[in-house]
Amino acid sequence: MAKKELPGATQLYPLPVIIVSCADEAGRTNAVTLAWNGITCSEPPMLSISIRPGRFSHPMIKKTGEFVVNIPTVGIVRAVDYCGHVSGRDAQDKIKQAGLTAEPATKVRAPLIRECPVCLECRVKQVLTLGTHDMFVAEIVAVNAEEGILRAEGTIDPERAAPIAYAQGEYWSLGQRIGVRGMSQTEGDRILG
Repeated sequence: MAKKELPGATQLYPLPVIIVSCADEAGRTNAVTLAWNGITCSEPPMLSISIRPGRFSHPMIKKTGEFVVNIPTVGIVRAVDYCGHVSGRDAQDKIKQAGLTAEPATKVRAPLIRECPVCLECRVKQVLTLGTHDMFVAEIVAVNAEEGILRAEGTIDPERAAPIAYAQGEYWSLGQRIGVRGMSQTEGDRILG
């Protein structure tokens, strides 16, 4: 099928939907929904989030150098959307107003969100100004995962975790597993090469 050339734009999809929680030195917390994020390094484990400087969370994260990436489930998609559309400047306690629960983290001052089955505690290593957004590159210093979503070997089961994906203004749930890493290198049960 023929392809049509489109202008350069943010057409990468799907993207993981996350709620980033943060706190300032006085203890005030906030949460912001982001889709501009991803893993950047395996060792040490690192990720990036990108936030517009005008967002309420931006100066909190820039000053403290800490945040938590909370991976929400499809069951709380309305709260996810709320955290992305209501500013912390206008909300007394945005996390609570979204119907979510803040809990203490183990390594950073930013809170975990109880309703999210996976929470990644992060410390900022570098900030890159890229245009409309600043990218915060951070080390993942702790992972908090509900036992109920873990497989026997300790990995996260995406089906039980029920994460949300973002694609061009729409929230999506994930479908079924269609393969595994390395499957192209096997023939039946025999590894090739």
